[in-house]
Amino acid sequence: MIQELGGAVRVFSRAGWNDGRNESWAYTEVDDTFEIGADLRGIRWRRPFDKIGLALVTNGLSQPHREYLRLGGLGFLLGDGNLHYARETIVEQYYNIQIWRGFSMAEDLQFIANPGYNQDRGPAWVFSLRGHLEF
Repeated sequence: MIQELGGAVRVFSRAGWNDGRNESWAYTEVDDTFEIGADLRGIRWRRPFDKIGLALVTNGLSQPHREYLRLGGLGFLLGDGNLHYARETIVEQYYNIQIWRGFSMAEDLQFIANPGYNQDRGPAWVFSLRGHLEF
């Protein structure tokens, strides 16, 4: 769901669920997810096509999926033989800047608690840059 609020602010959310009996082939291995966030257009600083945003995501695994990984099973991204399960939680900040008509770049900073659903991992910080070109 995406909702504009007054033209400058946008809020968004997403939720998903899988019973864990079928393997998911999405952007990551996840059986339940919830995301909420907001961004602000750069109207106040005279950059109306720029956006700065913040999001919170929490991802989890079903009990059968947890047990499979705990016993040494391998998924397409997960599995090292000893899962000490915890929900994976991500806080993400981004800034999308329009460079020129049809060309934009974005920086993205993520803090990930319990990466790979494992309390024995992380936390991790991920920084990325992204470019977007439209013709």
